[in-house]
Amino acid sequence: MIRVALIQYTPIHGSKGVNLRAISDLLEETVADLIVLPELCTTGYFFTSGDELAPLAEGTHGEASRLLGDAAVSKRAIIVAGIAEVAGDLLYNSVFVFRPEGGEPLVYRKSHLFYKESMVFEQGDTGFPVFTDRRLDVTIGIMLCYDWRFPEAARCLALDGADIIVCPSNLVTDAWMKVMPARAIENKVFVAVANRAGSETKEGETLEFRGRSALYDPRGEPLLQADATGDRVLVAEIDPSISRDKRFNDRNDIFLDRRPDLYGRITRT
Repeated sequence: MIRVALIQYTPIHGSKGVNLRAISDLLEETVADLIVLPELCTTGYFFTSGDELAPLAEGTHGEASRLLGDAAVSKRAIIVAGIAEVAGDLLYNSVFVFRPEGGEPLVYRKSHLFYKESMVFEQGDTGFPVFTDRRLDVTIGIMLCYDWRFPEAARCLALDGADIIVCPSNLVTDAWMKVMPARAIENKVFVAVANRAGSETKEGETLEFRGRSALYDPRGEPLLQADATGDRVLVAEIDPSISRDKRFNDRNDIFLDRRPDLYGRITRT
């Protein structure tokens, strides 16, 4: 069994120092093996130019990385956080994964950019990463917010052995609350969604973030569900090994029954 924590958190747009202090306080009260923070949790979300975001972005040795990396080591936890990444002259909407043993964070760069993100970020080039923590006996797959719209993302992670898919998010629609459970069911995996709450306004346009961070089991049932507003730390215990048996009766296995020889073939009559 492992303890999974979802931190629903409302960052202040453009106030990185304030956000890091708030994140540090939330982590202080969190006891878990796997801790998931929202997308762009150190900077806020609604940027429309790279010049505006660049001073707040960082590489894998920046201020946020030091704070979260130290916390992962001291808490003996895996910490997954959405961070604005700078790599050379390029900006990425990324997830950094900090591990208990320290060292460089694993980085995932968002594959599917949503709405005005393409005005700021480059498309991700990392593919969808999966990693195993042998101490906890868990394999974790990473995707990021709008990636949920694409079943290929979750399927790639599940086929690579993910027991749990974690998805830091800044979700502004309600459709994901129907689809995320489906991603859990169709892959028979746990799915952890750490969403933010609150709103941000840019050039007269307001984005309302939906909160309702959730942890779904392999049947698509919510084990945890936050309210739509407010900062919350939600914790539940799961048995990751449950997701490794892809059978749902004595004759059907959702992975062994796949027909990849037919997928992508179009038959016209």
